[in-house]
Amino acid sequence: MPETILVVDDEKDIRLTLGGLLADEGFLVAQASSPTEALERLDESAPGLVLLDLWMGGAEAGFTVLERIREDFPALPVVVISGHGNVETAVRAVKRGAFDFIEKPLSADKLLLTVQRALDFRRLSTENQILKTRNFQSEQLYEGSSKSMAALMKTVLMVAPTPASVLITGENGVGKELVAQTIHSLSHRSDKPMIEINCAAIPEELVESELFGHERGAFTGADRRRQGRFDLANHSTLFLDEIGDMSLKTQAKILRILQEQKFERVGGSKTITVDARIIAASNKDLLKEIELGHFRPDLYYRLNVVPLVVPPLRERREDIAGLSKLFLANCLRDNSLPPKTLDPAFLEQLRRRDWPGNIRELKNVIERLAITTQGAVIRFDPQAGPSPDSDGWAETDGRDDWLLAPYREAKIEFERRYFRKLLDAHDGNVTRAAEAANLDRTTVHKKLNELDVNKVAGKGAANEKSH
Repeated sequence: MPETILVVDDEKDIRLTLGGLLADEGFLVAQASSPTEALERLDESAPGLVLLDLWMGGAEAGFTVLERIREDFPALPVVVISGHGNVETAVRAVKRGAFDFIEKPLSADKLLLTVQRALDFRRLSTENQILKTRNFQSEQLYEGSSKSMAALMKTVLMVAPTPASVLITGENGVGKELVAQTIHSLSHRSDKPMIEINCAAIPEELVESELFGHERGAFTGADRRRQGRFDLANHSTLFLDEIGDMSLKTQAKILRILQEQKFERVGGSKTITVDARIIAASNKDLLKEIELGHFRPDLYYRLNVVPLVVPPLRERREDIAGLSKLFLANCLRDNSLPPKTLDPAFLEQLRRRDWPGNIRELKNVIERLAITTQGAVIRFDPQAGPSPDSDGWAETDGRDDWLLAPYREAKIEFERRYFRKLLDAHDGNVTRAAEAANLDRTTVHKKLNELDVNKVAGKGAANEKSH
């Protein structure tokens, strides 16, 4: 989509000349002949660049517009033009936030070069912002080997290039935001950052201001105009997380925007048109919320054009090993930690856990172990992992399920249990335990360290009592 450039000058001939020159280069052009009209056009045309004449009925008129642009649209580049240019004026303009200063009479080549440089600068700034916000690049949506995730990714790939609204549901921690970011990154809007808002984390009285923005003086403390998330998401994607926690009043306004793609800022009367794709997410059963009168059915059906259900981790256990390795590699890299690996037996233990916190819980566990484990191999989680008495092996029903595991894992489990019982029987005295096992004391110490029995023993904490 071609960029729009706003030309602000009180001389009609200048506006027409610049408009024609820019139009020939493929730009869309908006025009304003006064400071007041300039501020109105900023809202209406959402330009990517402003060409601003400093001298419009007075020496300070252009500077006033420049200051307002810097306050209300800080990312918008402004190229200042003036027929009364000098070094002092140029320095003053740049200090107040202008991208560049060009003297009249204007050179077409110099003007076009400056315009392109300003747009390139804005584009690079936006890309940098995208890179900072796209943590998903280091935590890309992991397809794994599970059928449920393969089916989810198939739908994601189909819906991403379209403008269709998407409703993502699933338990807390399953990665709904990651799915939303993946859809955005694969869409035609990926050159702009996805704008996010957590509907559950914002106080009710501030939700409208966050979504729609506000005008100066709209309420106490509103000392400047502020763009809302819908404003920022123009030609991009707006991710409404936990939309089930939004009030009915705000739901009604969201519905109107989805229907008309128009809204007004808080305290304002001017209608603003936007083109924002909506992706919503919720951990609630929205159909049940509709029955309870907590969610509007018309909004639900407007959002639910393409429904996506992200499965909990316990329903895709075959992906746990791959996710664990991915999170470990990312953590080691991001924290400049020495290489570490996950013991296969430990991975099997992770696979058998239910993970009520889903991917978020798994990621936190792996990161904590990557940081706190001193050796090169992570074998056991002393805090969040199952204790060695259960160790992920179901024994509550009286069965020894661990005996059905692969030989290597069962052998490790047997040795761990054996040495724990041995220590318990001898009150944690390693020397007596070694004598009873007919093993060398050094060999027992080595086994205890290998099996992490020292860290996890109960009453028989492997300590050497003095004689």
